[in-house]
Amino acid sequence: MKQYLVVVERAAANYSAYSPDLPGCEATGATPEETRRKMQEAIAMHLQGLTERHLPVPEPTASAFTVEIP
Repeated sequence: MKQYLVVVERAAANYSAYSPDLPGCEATGATPEETRRKMQEAIAMHLQGLTERHLPVPEPTASAFTVEIP
């Protein structure tokens, strides 16, 4: 099982998501939860498309962390 980092950002009227390891794979939604669900579906379709075209599937390499600033 591969785990890809997904970044979810607040946009003007909705939320958007992308994965740094999968350029061009993006999703939007009205809520963070909807955006996560749509992004999971988008990643699955993206990887399936790469596999069907016999293209390499990128390994997940991105990571993230948060910092707390007093």
